Amino acid sequence: MRARRPRPGKLATHDALRLLVAVLLGAGWSPRQISVMLKRMFADDEGMRVSHETIYLGVYESLFVQGRGELRKTLSRLLHTGRTRRKPLGRNDNRGTIPDMVNISDRPAEVEDRAVFGHWEGDLLLGAPGKGAVITLVERASRFVLLAPLPGQHTAEIVSAELARMITTLPETLRRSLTWDQGKEMARHAEFTVATGLPVYFCDPHSPWQRGSNENTNGLLRRFWPKGSDFRDLTHADCARIAWLLNTRPRQTLGWDNPAQALNNALVATAT
Repeated sequence: MRARRPRPGKLATHDALRLLVAVLLGAGWSPRQISVMLKRMFADDEGMRVSHETIYLGVYESLFVQGRGELRKTLSRLLHTGRTRRKPLGRNDNRGTIPDMVNISDRPAEVEDRAVFGHWEGDLLLGAPGKGAVITLVERASRFVLLAPLPGQHTAEIVSAELARMITTLPETLRRSLTWDQGKEMARHAEFTVATGLPVYFCDPHSPWQRGSNENTNGLLRRFWPKGSDFRDLTHADCARIAWLLNTRPRQTLGWDNPAQALNNALVATAT
């Protein structure tokens, strides 16, 4: 009964917080970035802190409900998803369990601080139904991207073989671990590990932030390949061109080096 009782959201009752969130959204910050930075900016003031889910809901309740026409479209673009409706968090998990999974909680501690190169995050960027996919790999320390087309099916056997091909082109110092979600395409992870020597760690269900670098990269890739794209004619050369664009773009998180420079510096340091 308490859950059904209408209650105003925090952003609807706190003018200063609402204004700051609106300014940061306008500057292109995501709700999660805002939530994290508010905790740092106002460590001693809980009133100026808010979760990213509350920001999402607050935007819809405090902004979208008032927005109409072009205003509504403008406000929707402030959110990285571009949606004007919040997707519910709860949903049934009907993907089944992958045998012999090793959970992300068992991943080595060195992966977390990004100080050691060679730990990767991976996922599939899906096209329209029946129109292929793209394997996306991101190296956690450098944000270096590897891409490979899957123009046909993306079964566990096909994904395992293509991932093994991608990983074995790398120097051994860059083959330390791979983190993936619990998609059935990784059901043959044991075979992949035997072929490459790379252990696979699986995220918790519905926890994309546990592969944050990869999720961010997939968002960037959607600017080149929007949802519903047809990947059936996509080639390795096409993927290499897009990967080059991302790997040569300066990144603030790398001190304005680009991922290619960061990875090359790491390899040079290892060689010497």
